[in-house]
Amino acid sequence: MATISGGGGGGVPDLQSLVASLDAALLPCLPARELQAADRSTHPSHQVDVERHAADFMEAAKTLQLYFIRAQHQHQPSREEALRKEIAALEAELQVKDALMEKQSNLLQHWQGLLEAHKNTHIEELERV
Repeated sequence: MATISGGGGGGVPDLQSLVASLDAALLPCLPARELQAADRSTHPSHQVDVERHAADFMEAAKTLQLYFIRAQHQHQPSREEALRKEIAALEAELQVKDALMEKQSNLLQHWQGLLEAHKNTHIEELERV
């Protein structure tokens, strides 16, 4: 059975070999189960064969699962990298919002100027009357 060892590349089986071992463990399960069903007997040798092949298959499945868990952990960024990315995203969002606030502030100042000019125009007209 293939095992996963902690290391760079030596000792770690590749995905194809793990799938092949899973396949190899599954194939004997089917005929043993069919033999047991065809016999319709409780002959202990058939039951032992089925259980042994099922155990082999489960072991191969566990090994494949460990492979995927290890691959997932290897491809996850470190906590420091994840925090840096999150900080960079927050800083970018802050810059966008600052620019939007600046734009809105400029619009408000422009509208205040227009309102002030409009008010002054009305005051001048009232003073003439």
